[in-house]
Amino acid sequence: MDLGWEEALRKFQNVMVLGTKPLKMEAMDKLSRFSEHVPKHVLSPAIPILTEILAKSIPNDPSPSLQEAAAYCLMCISCRGDGVALAIEMGTHGVTHSLIRLLPHSKGTMQEVLIKLLLVLVNFSNESRITVCSGGGFRVIMNLLNSHNNDNIRLYLLEILSMLGLQKYVRNELMRLGALHLIVEAAGTGSMISRERACQSIELLGGVPGETEHELLELGAVPVLVQLLRDGDKITKLIAAKSLRRLSVHVDGNTRPFTQAGAIPLFVELLQGPDPYGKGIAEDVLSELAVREHCAIEIVGHLVRILREGDHESKVSATNVMWDLSGCRISSPVIRDSGAIPVLVVLLRSGTETVMENVSRVFAELSYDGADRLALAKAGAIPILMVLLHQGNEELRDNAAEAIFNFYEDPLYHHRVSHAIYVPSFRYIRDRLIRTRTSNGHMTSSSRRMSVEHLIGNLQDFL
Repeated sequence: MDLGWEEALRKFQNVMVLGTKPLKMEAMDKLSRFSEHVPKHVLSPAIPILTEILAKSIPNDPSPSLQEAAAYCLMCISCRGDGVALAIEMGTHGVTHSLIRLLPHSKGTMQEVLIKLLLVLVNFSNESRITVCSGGGFRVIMNLLNSHNNDNIRLYLLEILSMLGLQKYVRNELMRLGALHLIVEAAGTGSMISRERACQSIELLGGVPGETEHELLELGAVPVLVQLLRDGDKITKLIAAKSLRRLSVHVDGNTRPFTQAGAIPLFVELLQGPDPYGKGIAEDVLSELAVREHCAIEIVGHLVRILREGDHESKVSATNVMWDLSGCRISSPVIRDSGAIPVLVVLLRSGTETVMENVSRVFAELSYDGADRLALAKAGAIPILMVLLHQGNEELRDNAAEAIFNFYEDPLYHHRVSHAIYVPSFRYIRDRLIRTRTSNGHMTSSSRRMSVEHLIGNLQDFL
C-alpha cells in the first residue's frame, strides 16, 4: 500500500510470473483484501493473469490451491461496488468457461467460491450467460441442484437458475427435463431481484402451448407468486400479477390455488391502485376467477363496495369487470343477488360518461335474461334507459337501445317501452339485432344441413 498503484501492479505481475507458490498466494490474498480500494485501471490487467491460473490445471497442488486463490480474488474484484464492467471483462477473458470446467470436480470452499463467482458473472454479463447455456453449464447447474443439500449453496444455484431462466433455451430444457419445480422454488427463495427474475420465467413458461400452465399450477406456483404480489415492490408486484394472469387463464374451474393463497383481495387492491397497467391485469384475473360461484360472490362483493366508495378510476375498472361478468352464466345471477343492480342504476343516472357507458353495457348484457330484466325493472333502470335513447352519446344510445329491445320483446314490459319504436336509434339497433339473429339461425341451419349431407356422402362411399 506504500507503493504507487502502478508500481504495485508491476510487482504483482512479476510475482505471478516468477514467484514461488507462497509468494503468489500472498500476492493474491493482498489483492483480494484491497480490491475494493484498487482503481479499476489497475485491476483490469490483473484479470487475465488470474484467469490463466484458473484455467491451468496444476497437478498435485494441495489445498489451499492456486486455483482457489485465483477464483476468490476474481470473486472479490467482481463484487466491488462498481464491478459490473470488470465482471463483463472476466466473461470476455474466458473465466466462465473455466468455472464450468472446474465446478463438477470441486468440493467444499472451492466449490462455494466458484458458484458465487459464477452467480456474479451471469448477473452482469450477457456473454457469460450465453457461455453457460451453450457450453454445458446449464447441465452442470442442474446436476448440482439435484445433488446438493447445503442450503446456502442451493440458494446461490437457484439464483443462477433464475437469471438463466430468462433464456428460451433454459426454459425449454426445464420443460424437457421435468424440472419446472426448480424455477418455482427459485421464485420463492433468495433475494427479491432473483425471485422477480424467476417470476418472469414463470410468465414466459406459461406462454408455451401445452400442459405447462397446468403443471405450474400443480407445482404450487400460485402461492409463491401471490406472496410476491403481497410483499414485492411496485415492479415486482406487476411482474407477479402478470404471471398470475397467465396462469389464471388456465384454471379450468380449479380456482382453489388462487383462493387459498388469498389472491382475490390482492387483485382487488391492484384494481384500486394508481397504475393503469396493474388495473388492466386485475380486471383480467378477476374476470377469469369468477368462473366458480364462491369466487364470483367474493369478487362481486368487492366490486359493489368499490362502486359505492371508490374514486372515478376505480369505478371505471369495477364496471369493466362487471361487464365481463354480466355475460357469464355463473356470475350473472351473482350480480343480480348481490344488490349491485340498484348501485349500477344510480351510476347510470349520475356517473361520469365512461362509467355510464360501462354500466349501459352491463345492462344490455343482463337484459337478455328474464330474472335480470325483472331486477333491472324493479331498480328503476327502464326510465333511465329510455332517456338515454334521446340524450346519450352514440355508445350509450346503442347500449340502451339493445337493453330496451329485450324489454320490448318481453310481454311483461312491452307496454312500458312500446313508444321506443318512434326513436331512430332504437329502430336501428332493433333491425341490426334481428338481422344478426336471422343470420345466426341461418348459419346454424346451414351447418346442420352440411353435416347431414356430409354424413350421407360418407355412408354412400362406405356402401
